[in-house]
Amino acid sequence: MIEDKNQQRTPLSELGEFGLIDHLTRNFKIQHKSTIKGIGDDAAVLNFKNKNVVVTTDMLVEGVHFDLSYVPLKHLGYKAVIANLSDVYAMNAKATQVTVSIAVSNRFPLEAVEELYAGIETAASIYNIDVVGGDTTSSTTGLLISVTAIGEVETGSEVYRSGAKPNDLLVVSGDVGGAYMGLQVLEREKEVFKVNPQNQPDLSLYTYIIERQLKPEARKDVVKLLEDLEVRPTAMIDISDGLSSEIIHLCKNSDVGCDLYEGKIPLDPQVISTCEEFNIDSTTVALNGGEDYELLFTISQDDYPKIKANPHLTVIGHMKEAKEGLHLVTRANTRIPIKAQGWKNFN
Repeated sequence: MIEDKNQQRTPLSELGEFGLIDHLTRNFKIQHKSTIKGIGDDAAVLNFKNKNVVVTTDMLVEGVHFDLSYVPLKHLGYKAVIANLSDVYAMNAKATQVTVSIAVSNRFPLEAVEELYAGIETAASIYNIDVVGGDTTSSTTGLLISVTAIGEVETGSEVYRSGAKPNDLLVVSGDVGGAYMGLQVLEREKEVFKVNPQNQPDLSLYTYIIERQLKPEARKDVVKLLEDLEVRPTAMIDISDGLSSEIIHLCKNSDVGCDLYEGKIPLDPQVISTCEEFNIDSTTVALNGGEDYELLFTISQDDYPKIKANPHLTVIGHMKEAKEGLHLVTRANTRIPIKAQGWKNFN
């Protein structure tokens, strides 16, 4: 972690655990009627009346999921929240609350933790969610962040991974591969910096893909868009581990096969040019990169006219009978079995 020697450093021990929680959460506002009691008691109290509640949790570990030599703490706080909100939206639900727990070593002063929480607060404000609790503790191994997101959905409107049927269309929001290529650029510049610390990288050619890595967005807008278009996905998942892994999850849970068309996969021009620079195949990146936090879903063919002209959505394939298997149909019209090569926590 690169630090400014002149920057103020307040040891966390000056505040203690409860003082730290009070300090970090003092600006969080309650925005949802479902939040009866937020931070400040033994537990939060939520009331969702006649709606179903969805809950998801995720943990980020320094050295495994992020590298603070090039990830600003404010961006990290933002991304930690976004990763969980994406899972809520993948259930066709509205995110309403999060809890945030952190473990920090004594190399982090108060000012560093404030930066992390500034990112969390920014995400909460932009996505209109309440931060209703969490925990802080010490760590001997750097920084750990655990976020739990809570959402609500009308009973019967939930979308699982298990509802896809043969002949359903496979649709993805946005474009894929950007986050992975942004990571490749950051990793390269880190190695250059090690050799020459005076070197200041020019990242202007990579603005989009670096933002995809450091400040991703969850597709709350797509859930609203589908509702407005009166399109109910038959199955849905978010792309956190790579397109191939997510397709395999959908097919396994729905007991279907799939044809994915290479020529239909949406790629940003910056992804294509950076893949050429790094001599990496762009389709491989799209399939295996991960951390795009786009939504991958299936729809009935009857709903195709409703989405076909929408710039945010791309039909990239269709579902088949399970016995027909999962295949990538290349631009040369050859069929290659789809295998999961995406992010693995345990290697």
